[in-house]
Formats: sequence, structure tokens, C-alpha cells
Amino acid sequence: MSASISNSHSIAHASVSAKPLRANKEELEKKDILRAAARKLTQKAEQELSNKEKIQLQRLKNRDQEVKAHEQAHLSAAGTIAVSGARFTYTTGPNGLRYATGGEVSIDTSPVAGDPAATLNKADAIRRAALAPATPSAQDQLVANQASAMAEQARVDLIKQNQQEKLEEKSETTDSEDNLAADEEQSDTEPVINKASPPPIKATNDIGSLINIAV
Repeated sequence: MSASISNSHSIAHASVSAKPLRANKEELEKKDILRAAARKLTQKAEQELSNKEKIQLQRLKNRDQEVKAHEQAHLSAAGTIAVSGARFTYTTGPNGLRYATGGEVSIDTSPVAGDPAATLNKADAIRRAALAPATPSAQDQLVANQASAMAEQARVDLIKQNQQEKLEEKSETTDSEDNLAADEEQSDTEPVINKASPPPIKATNDIGSLINIAV
């Protein structure tokens, strides 16, 4: 009985797991069919376009590739300072499909509070991200210029910070030297106390008089 039950369970599991696999396969096949049909319709629609529409469509395709490559360059160079993926604006072509004609990538351009060295590194990263595309836009140039200004301010702050640290180190060294000199001066002026020699012990027959001798 136990062997029979075990086998029936295994068969049931096999039949249940097979259904989702078949369903997924059928779903993928349907998607492939739809994609193929869409490509045929697109090709047919493009063949029926006028020469003017074909020129417009080619421009949209070129623009789509350019925009996506442009934003991907920003995103790849931005790394950890990117706060969003690429966002696009689309234009519908004469064939009914949408093409990217504008885009943007948001990056964090704020300085690192209290750390001019980190701010300087971040400003360099912002500038590299802004100028990463082959043909930076006017907005890209503006962001790069702002990053350069932030880097310059960070350099000034870093110099001030280093100067302040040196002054503090010098002050600590001076205080330490003053304390050492004061200790040495106090040591030189302390009176020398000569210990009195104990009085000579006189020979006596009075044994009890030895008790009060100071040593």
C-alpha cells in the first residue's frame, strides 16, 4: 500500500508540473507569432509609405538610436551618482511605431557636506558623466560647467581645511613644549633638602637611650 501511494503521488506531481511548462511554451509561441505578425505589418506599412514619409521615418529611426546611445553613455559614466535610469520622450512615426526623440538621466549633483576631498572627487565624476556622450548637448555642457565650479570651490575648502589642521597641530605642539618647559623650570628651582646626619651614638651603659635615636 505504501509503495502504491508513493507512486501515485509522484505521478500526480509530474502531471501538475507539466501543465505550467506546456502553458509557458504555448504562451511563448503565441508571443513569437504576434511579433512575427507585427513585423510583417510594419514592413507592409513602410512599403506603402510615401517617399516623404520614408525620409521622416528614417530620421526618426536615426534619432532613436542616437538618443538611446547618448543616454546610455551618461548612465554608464555616472555609476553610483545616477539616481534614475534613462527616461525618454517618444514620437510616433508614420508607420505607427514610437521612436525616442529625447531623453534624460538624473544624477546627484550635491556636494558632500563637510568633506571637500569627497566633493572634489564627486565633481569630477559629475563632469565625466555630463561629457560622456560623443556629442554633449547644451544641457550637458551646463552640468559640466557647474561641476567644474563645484570642484574649484572644493579645492578652496580643502586648502582651508589643511591650513586649519596644520594650525591646530602647531598649537598642540606649542602647548606641549610650554608644559614641558614649565615642568623643567619647576624642577630646577626646587630647593635641595639635605638630610641631617644622625647624631653619633655615644657609648653608654643606658640601653634604653638607644630607643629615641632618629634614623
